Amino acid sequence: MGVKTFIEGWPVWRQLTGTDPLGRGLAAQSRRSKELTSRTETADSVAKSVCPYCAVGCGQRVFVKDGQVTQIEGDPDSPISRGRLCPKGSASKSLVTNPDRQRTVLYRRPFGTDWEELDLDTAMEMIADRVVAAREQTWEDRDAAGRPLNRTLGIASLGGATLDNEENYLIKKLFTAMGAIQIENQARI
Repeated sequence: MGVKTFIEGWPVWRQLTGTDPLGRGLAAQSRRSKELTSRTETADSVAKSVCPYCAVGCGQRVFVKDGQVTQIEGDPDSPISRGRLCPKGSASKSLVTNPDRQRTVLYRRPFGTDWEELDLDTAMEMIADRVVAAREQTWEDRDAAGRPLNRTLGIASLGGATLDNEENYLIKKLFTAMGAIQIENQARI
């Protein structure tokens, strides 16, 4: 590299001799920085989502390339967050892409000391069987005075704050139909 090439590539020289005397635009850019592109420019698709961390429900845009999440940003179209995310929301890409993320169902038998993997269908059947059994064992038709109760105190629900209104509505309807009366949501507590 000659002296002339070095001086012309020097940002201060470009600042003093070019059209950017304050060094805030082209004078400050290197050849390498001009060639860089953001992860969002090369994405194959963009999906809209909601941040999973709290009850606020900030909108997110999830950028996907080759089937992998490459970036998660705030959604400027969201009326809640208008494109802004808190530090946890900004770091939610690591929640999705972390190699240590649990991706299988783990089960520890009663009095067991080790976890074992189960397939999802088996786990769902076990949960359904236990809900039905708990309902049957704790069902109350009437109180001591003969008044109708039609309830169970053996099943309760505590919903998460990351569920939206529609999901919470459906959960409330499901547990009410099963006769549960202890139905609550984290966002309301």
